[in-house]
Amino acid sequence: MLDFFSARTRSVNSERAALECIEVAFPNGVRNDCRCIIFNATLGHKLDRVADSLIKSVPNVPIYGASGCAVTGREGIGESMNELGIMAVCGPENEIASSFVQNIYGDNSYEKASELAGTLHRQNPAINCLYLISPGIDINNTLILKAFVDVFGEEVTIFGGTSSDNMRGVLSLQYHNGTTAEHDIFAVGFADPTLHSITRATHGFVAYGNPLVATKAEGHRVLEFNGKGAWTEYTSRLTKPVESTCGDTIPVGAIAEELPAELAEEYGSPHILRVVTKHDGETLYFPTTVAEGTKFWLTTRDETVIFSEQKRSLEWMTTAIGSGKPAAVFQTDCLARGRFLFNRIVKDEIIAMMQTAFSVNGEVPPWLGNYGFGEYAKLGGKNVYHNYSTALLVLYRN
Repeated sequence: MLDFFSARTRSVNSERAALECIEVAFPNGVRNDCRCIIFNATLGHKLDRVADSLIKSVPNVPIYGASGCAVTGREGIGESMNELGIMAVCGPENEIASSFVQNIYGDNSYEKASELAGTLHRQNPAINCLYLISPGIDINNTLILKAFVDVFGEEVTIFGGTSSDNMRGVLSLQYHNGTTAEHDIFAVGFADPTLHSITRATHGFVAYGNPLVATKAEGHRVLEFNGKGAWTEYTSRLTKPVESTCGDTIPVGAIAEELPAELAEEYGSPHILRVVTKHDGETLYFPTTVAEGTKFWLTTRDETVIFSEQKRSLEWMTTAIGSGKPAAVFQTDCLARGRFLFNRIVKDEIIAMMQTAFSVNGEVPPWLGNYGFGEYAKLGGKNVYHNYSTALLVLYRN
């Protein structure tokens, strides 16, 4: 049976931050059956320094990390440049597996993800739940998810998301095996037969105006909107100068793709959102495959809808869990839902609402979250990639 231990701290010194997290997560000392440590850090920390300190405390254990715009834990949210959160997993060796693949991009996403999925399946074919971290820039999550489902089946639950920077849209970092990279992918698989999993994502943005039609698209790249250069048309609709960077457009540039009616009812919105994290001249790089003719709408946030849909999502999850006891919660948010979208009080209220829903006798379960460029959560029974959402994965036992 797997056990989870988490901690979050704010410290300028990366080595000290890692030690503090270990001390908080393991107040009685590190367990000798620790099998893996996952960490999230904001850009003030060097991922390799964090990992080196963790390795000193917990040697001979796989360590994986990701950069983000903010970190959440049982202690709440931290958005400074020096935030660190960890989740340690302990228990039987045959109930967990992990691995990584290097140099994944949009055009080879399926092949690289297939390689990673195959490695994990060979390690442990009983895996039914996967924590997955991908790069946030120039990646095709449609193909990544397809690759994992082709190996493990649609029943597998995939959660996590993509790493990020501090809204600039310049880089996103992943750590594994002594390496910090911008285009690597890693996954930790769980095969504990006593664990159940449930995921849900929600956003709360409302579409408006006339759509941008992808009149020329190749894979995850859009070259034209409405017969014009995609970047020029996109920034024009946002009333931004064409010289803008992706960092300028991300906070206000959520664009909505229409959902089928049955999925819209479940999702609480007729649209799923997309983010543009890279452009090359007129070409926009989307995080998913885009078919020619696909329509996209600009959106505006609706704070009332954000709260009401988050509440509805939590009610659905807690009803599904019933009398089950949460063992761990993984939270993935779009970085635009951090300080660029909400003031501190509003964010604290949303986080408190989520943590209260899954607390047992007033105690928040082990919790790790990252504010990245995108999120994985199921929709309509299938593993789906989301943007501008809050995605929650709850691991629980009956």
